[in-house]
Amino acid sequence: MAAMAAWRALRWRLLRTPGSGPARRLSTAEFPSPEEKPQFPGVSADFADRLEFIQPNVISGIPIYRVMDRQGHIVSPDEDPQLPKELVLKLYKTMTLLNTMDRILYESQRQGRISFYMTNYGEEGTHVGSAAALDDTDLVFGQYREAGVLMYRGYPLDLFMAQCYGNTSDPGKGRQMPVHYGCRDRHFVTISSPLATQIPQAVGAAYAIKRADANRAVICYFGEGAASEGDAHAGFNFAATLECPIVFFCRNNGYAISTPTSEQYRGDGIAARGPGYGLLSIRVDGNDVFAVYNATKEARRRAVAENQPFLIEAMTYRIGHHSTSDDSSAYRSVDEVNYWDKQDHPISRLRHYMLNRGWWDEEEEKGWRKSSRKMVMEAFEQAERKLKPNPQLLFSDVYREMPPHLRRQRAALERHLQHYGEHYPLEHFEK
Repeated sequence: MAAMAAWRALRWRLLRTPGSGPARRLSTAEFPSPEEKPQFPGVSADFADRLEFIQPNVISGIPIYRVMDRQGHIVSPDEDPQLPKELVLKLYKTMTLLNTMDRILYESQRQGRISFYMTNYGEEGTHVGSAAALDDTDLVFGQYREAGVLMYRGYPLDLFMAQCYGNTSDPGKGRQMPVHYGCRDRHFVTISSPLATQIPQAVGAAYAIKRADANRAVICYFGEGAASEGDAHAGFNFAATLECPIVFFCRNNGYAISTPTSEQYRGDGIAARGPGYGLLSIRVDGNDVFAVYNATKEARRRAVAENQPFLIEAMTYRIGHHSTSDDSSAYRSVDEVNYWDKQDHPISRLRHYMLNRGWWDEEEEKGWRKSSRKMVMEAFEQAERKLKPNPQLLFSDVYREMPPHLRRQRAALERHLQHYGEHYPLEHFEK
């Protein structure tokens, strides 16, 4: 009542001028009703007549979509993707092969054979579940813990090893740190060390794909820690406003190196940020390969069909250290790690599913473990025997024609090695 009285008084003051006599009647078209919705161009909302701040914790958390439980049983038959046995076996063998390669290369670094390594323990389901849902020509931008995506696409073990060893078979010619893979033929953009730079780059690629009407999508992987970078926010906004066919895939593994999620953000994870940018968002159980597959498949389909971005937050756990430069025992307990390793691992969950279906048994498990280790060891030994690339390759492949400053640097290196070559292991480098 008070609001209506104030409205009437305001109308009276507006319509009456000195000496004008009775106020003239104002039509609805001339002065709209106060019940009309706001017309501000920046939002779509209603007016409110109560002063009230939105609390971050009044809305319950976004639910975690899953298809099977920890024992490998399908929770809802309607959500079962009904993948054929051959595909399920490929998912399982890719995850376990990646796990075997991780163990061998991690030990290799500890023995001083390579300079650096990052394992994928506990996150294998996010890799293969999403990779299986993509088309082979979809463009992949990774962060640094997505080797399983490349392995699922058929990247050979000898090239994984060559990259980590930086030998003459390395497509990057030994210029990158280990685990910085890339493959043009498999549409996997080379990893770069700076955190989150791939996010706006992926959006630009998706925009180019949209303009070319190429019927492809881009998927961009990153961790929840990288989502705190400014590049993530810029990328989300560009993708939404430019309506790009991209799937943002966040691996929320609990830690940004040593910083737990409780110290990274106060909101409801990463998926909750999506609606604020205009992204269709979902949170999935990243240790459930079928949930990851279903979510990525549908997001990819709609991203291409509707030219709009999607955000998937895959909840998982980083069982290994962040890298060989990290000792996670300094900031988390052994019991915490053991829980995820023994009770909720994506590999054991899929193995339970296969055993329940009669698609796998203990003898097959033993045979595959033995043969997969043999394959990795053969590639490992081959990589170790190969020479390192010629040091002259430090200066090539940046410019079509080498500029003067690089020619001067190359000449300086040649002079240096002529004088001090005996102090370097040049016998391990290609001439």
